[in-house]
Amino acid sequence: MTDPNDSTPHPDHDGRAAPWERTVIERLAGEGLKEQKRARRWNIFFKFAFLGYATVLLALYLPKLDLWPSSSPEQHTALVEIKGPIGADTDASADAVITALRRAFEDEHTAGVVLRINSPGGSPVQSGYINDEISRLRKKHPETPLYAVITDLCASGGYYIAAAADEIYADKASIIGSIGVLMNGFGFVDTMDKLGVERRLITAGEHKSLLDPFSPVNQEEVTHLRTMIDEMHAQFIAVVKKGRGDRLKDHEELFSGLVWTGEKSIELGLVDALGTSSSVARDKIGAEDIVDFTARAGLIDRIAERFGASIGRGIGSVVGSVNPSTRFDIR
Repeated sequence: MTDPNDSTPHPDHDGRAAPWERTVIERLAGEGLKEQKRARRWNIFFKFAFLGYATVLLALYLPKLDLWPSSSPEQHTALVEIKGPIGADTDASADAVITALRRAFEDEHTAGVVLRINSPGGSPVQSGYINDEISRLRKKHPETPLYAVITDLCASGGYYIAAAADEIYADKASIIGSIGVLMNGFGFVDTMDKLGVERRLITAGEHKSLLDPFSPVNQEEVTHLRTMIDEMHAQFIAVVKKGRGDRLKDHEELFSGLVWTGEKSIELGLVDALGTSSSVARDKIGAEDIVDFTARAGLIDRIAERFGASIGRGIGSVVGSVNPSTRFDIR
C-alpha cells in the first residue's frame, strides 16, 4: 500500500516517473533556472550601477585633480609649488621640483616663474640640488625671471631654495628663517639600566656605532659631528649670502636658527617685499594667467588622497650608514 505522505517519485511500469511527478520536477527545474536568471540580472544591474557611480565621481573630481598641467598658447606665469617637508621620498623631492622647473622654463610661452613655498625645510642635499638647478636655469634662460613667494612657512631648507630666486615675496605674517642645521636622536641608556637590559654590540670600526641610542655618549664622536654640522651650516650661510647679496642686513642672529615674520624679514633683507603669487604674476611678470607646472602624483594616488585613503609615508629617513635614530635636517 502506498504511503500518501511519501514524496519519493514512483516509477510507472516502464521505469519512468509518473506524469504528475515529472511535472513537479520540471516545475522545480524551471523555478531554479528563473532564480539563476534573476540573480544574473541583479548582478549585471549592480555592476552597471557601480560603473555609473564611479563615472559620476570621476566626472566630479578629475577636473579638480590637475593631473596634467597644461601650457597656454598665451604668455603666462609658470607656477611651481614646494609644499611640505623636502626629502627624497616626499612630494617636494628634488626630482619632482627640478622636473617641474625645467618644464616651466622651457615652455616658450612662460614669461616668468613663481616658486611658491610652504615648507618647514628638510634634507640639505635635496634642497641643495634644487638651489643649484635654479641657478643653472636662470643662467640658461636669463630672460625668464624667477620669484619665490612664501605662503605660511619658509624655514631652513625651504629658505635654502628661496635664496636662489631673483626676489622673494611673502605675507606679513609668514614665518621665515631658521637658517641652521640640526641633528637629533634619542638615548635609552638609563632606561635600559632600569629595565635590566644588557646592550650587546659588536662592530668593525671604532666609530661604527656612531650615536647608538643604547650606548653612552662618546664625546669624541660628538666633537666630530659638531664639526660636520658647523661645516654644513657654513655652506647654508654661503648660499644665502650669495643669493641675497648686499640686501642682507648685518644682524647678529640672522644665521642663528631663529625665525621671523614676513614683515620683520623685509627689514632683515631676507624678503624683498610683501606679495602673493597673483600680485607677482600681475605686477612683476606682467602675465596674470598662471599655469601650474607642479609635478603631481599619479591618478590612483590623487583620487585615493582625495577620499582620505592615501597611506602615510615612512616616519624618517636614514642618512648613509648613520644610526637610524639620527637624522640631519636643515630646519
